[in-house]
Amino acid sequence: MKEKIWGILSEESLLGRITSRLFILFGANLMFVLFSLPVITAGPAWVAMYYVCLKTLRVDSSLNPFVDFWKSFRMNFRQAFLGFLAFLGLAVILVLDIMFVARTQSVMRYFRWPVYLVAGILLLILFHVIPVMAAFSDSLKGLIRNGIYFAAKNPLRALLILVLNAGPLIWTYMDVVRMPLYAFLWATFGFSGIAMICSKLLLKDFEKYLPELDSGESEMEMEEAHD
Repeated sequence: MKEKIWGILSEESLLGRITSRLFILFGANLMFVLFSLPVITAGPAWVAMYYVCLKTLRVDSSLNPFVDFWKSFRMNFRQAFLGFLAFLGLAVILVLDIMFVARTQSVMRYFRWPVYLVAGILLLILFHVIPVMAAFSDSLKGLIRNGIYFAAKNPLRALLILVLNAGPLIWTYMDVVRMPLYAFLWATFGFSGIAMICSKLLLKDFEKYLPELDSGESEMEMEEAHD
């Protein structure tokens, strides 16, 4: 009986794997929330969270989400910081444009639809550049190019990733009554859960450009995605 109980609780058991995965998700989510509090560091934190999720899926072994998050945060800080800062600048411009065209009563109000389209495309690219930045090593220009490449390669998957990232945030903003529940979910597993699902969707294509891992290897090496 004791052997059966220890077998159920071991890391190799189904319960052990589920518990280990939940711990990784919680750790990565906690680190992302804490490191995103200054807002301008949200880019590197986002990349680091994806790094943990991709590495978890790829090596299929237990890891320390806090250690790997910090490693990626330091390694990708400069590129992720500059890239996210540029995105924030574009986002501010788009928000101001949307506010302007929404208030006007002239024919200019019809320009809100092109602005919405541009905003959607910008978000779609961002939601692909972040995981690409976590998986591959390249210049910022090359990473953006590769993000666009993976988004264009599978448009249906790209739209699904856009909905997975933007949909829950929009729903949370609209449903004020359940805001405390949503706040709890976002603070525990919300961000990392979405990142894990998106990582799973993208990993099949990513692995075509990543080096094979030897047995027992635990590091996710970085390479340029494509020529």
